[in-house]
Amino acid sequence: MNRTHCFGIGVALGVAAVVACEPGNAQDREGFEQILVESNGRYSTHGWNHYGPGYFDLDPETGVLTSHGGMGLFWYAAKEYGDFVLDLEFKCADEHTNSGVFLRVPGVPTSDDYIFHSFEIQINDGEEGVHQTAAAYDAEAPTDRASKPSGEWNRYRITFRGSRIIVELNGKRVLDWQAEPRGKVRDFAPRGYIGLQNHDDRSPVYFRNIYVKELP
Repeated sequence: MNRTHCFGIGVALGVAAVVACEPGNAQDREGFEQILVESNGRYSTHGWNHYGPGYFDLDPETGVLTSHGGMGLFWYAAKEYGDFVLDLEFKCADEHTNSGVFLRVPGVPTSDDYIFHSFEIQINDGEEGVHQTAAAYDAEAPTDRASKPSGEWNRYRITFRGSRIIVELNGKRVLDWQAEPRGKVRDFAPRGYIGLQNHDDRSPVYFRNIYVKELP
C-alpha cells in the first residue's frame, strides 16, 4: 500500500507545515474543527465511513488521504451539517484525475441515489464548464480556472449557507451561486453529510487538512 507524504517534517510541527503548504493569501482556520486528527497527534478516520467500490487510504502521520478504485464516497458520518464552511486541500495525480466534494448528502448512502440529491464541487482539470474543477458539477460553472498544475496542492474553501454556495480556490472566489435543482441534481436538503469522492483507479486524488466550521 503506497503512501504519499506531503510534509518533510513531523506531526509535532504540523501547524508550521500547514502554513508552508498553503497559498499565500489563504485565510486562517480560527473556529474550525479538524475532522481527520485525533487528540494524540496521529491522524485517524474515526467518524468516517465509505460507501461503494474502492476506498481511501490514510497515512496516520502526514494526514494524507489517497483514493483507490471507484466509484465511491468517503463520508463524514459523525455529524450532519446545515450551514457551514468547509476548508480542505487536494492534489491531482495528473490531468485525468476525477473527484469531487459532496455537500449535504441527505442521509446514510445506501445506493448511488445520493448523487441526485446533493451538490458536488468538482475536481477535474481535464474538463470544461460545469464539469471542470470548482464547478457545482453539472449545474453551475466557475468563473475562472484557478487550480494549480497536477502534483501541486490546491485549497478549497467552500461555504454553503441556505441555498448559496461560494467556492474559493487557492484564495480566489470562482463560484458564487444561489443553488437550485439543475443538471443531475433533482433537489437538495437543508442539511446532510460531507463526502469525498473516489472516482476510478486511473489517477488518484489526495486530500489533507480537512476543517469544518458550522455557521449560525
